[in-house]
Amino acid sequence: MLLIVLGLIGVGLVQVYSSSFIFAIESHGDGLFFFKKQLLFAALSIPVMLGVALVPWRNFERWGFLLWLASFVLILATFVPGLSHKAGGAARWVNLGPFKFEPAELLKLSLPFVFGTFLCLDTGRLGIWRWPVFAAVIGAPMGLLLLQPDFGSVVISSAVLLTLLFYFGLKWRYIIASMIVLVPAFYFMVVMVPYRRARLLAFMDPWSDPGKGGFQVIQSLLSLYSGGLWGAGLGQGQGKLFFLPEAHTDFTLAVLGEEMGFAGVGFIIFLYSFLIFRGFQIAARSQSVFAQAVALGLTVTFAFQVVINMGVVMGLLPTKGLTLPFLSYGGSSLLMSALMFGILLNIGRYVPTKSR
Repeated sequence: MLLIVLGLIGVGLVQVYSSSFIFAIESHGDGLFFFKKQLLFAALSIPVMLGVALVPWRNFERWGFLLWLASFVLILATFVPGLSHKAGGAARWVNLGPFKFEPAELLKLSLPFVFGTFLCLDTGRLGIWRWPVFAAVIGAPMGLLLLQPDFGSVVISSAVLLTLLFYFGLKWRYIIASMIVLVPAFYFMVVMVPYRRARLLAFMDPWSDPGKGGFQVIQSLLSLYSGGLWGAGLGQGQGKLFFLPEAHTDFTLAVLGEEMGFAGVGFIIFLYSFLIFRGFQIAARSQSVFAQAVALGLTVTFAFQVVINMGVVMGLLPTKGLTLPFLSYGGSSLLMSALMFGILLNIGRYVPTKSR
């Protein structure tokens, strides 16, 4: 698992260089602008991942809840003028000196920790108020994310939370009730919001508005089609030459598909699938309930991010601004993905396991 993560970080550096070089020259006068920033975060992420993997697990059991508190404070900071950074119509980033950090990434990382904390909490301490308090603790930062707005992170976090609740014994009647509640919520938060409704309509028929709403997915599909079986060769893609929007971030898989072909995309999917499979193995074999909750939550979070990004690029899901872990440009995403697998390596190293 460690070798695959290191390999994906290396592939991601090559991918950022290939997909952003021309855009970086035009926008910043330096073709290596994005590559150098990604290289810096990679150099930071690898020792952080290895360091986290070696920290005694009992420290996470004791202090893991603080990650959630830190993410909540940072999300609050996105509403403070001077600290927040706005891009694409949403104030989702916090200015930390020369860098920008997206608190939603830390929130997704810390969600399994806060769930595991409440799951293992002594019932005598909060009694019947344990789960109402949990709902309030979860709901506060989620509401702030909706105000940013960052609907995608809320959807992913909610899906991870439902997965954890189901795995740890939530009854079917509650799941069905949740789904019934989600239908009108989906209507009001998606269909009634003009730009989200436009994305949904563009997804259903991109060619009805090829110059605007369906432009991204059409260009993505053209890039994937142009790659064929073996691709045009590294650096030879044409979609990144200002045809494909967000080529080095959200749609980097389309660039990879054009340059490395179906074989390259298939290989990347295999690597991601192996990481997800190993994450499920670590969760299933852990004797600690808290470690199970954390391992499963982190693995499902990673899986949702991969599946949603790939689904958008391949035209299988509505357009959503979500990076592809390890391959897309983005320091926050790279650092949090490395932290995820540092924690999974830690659980596999320190937590006692069940028999195979």
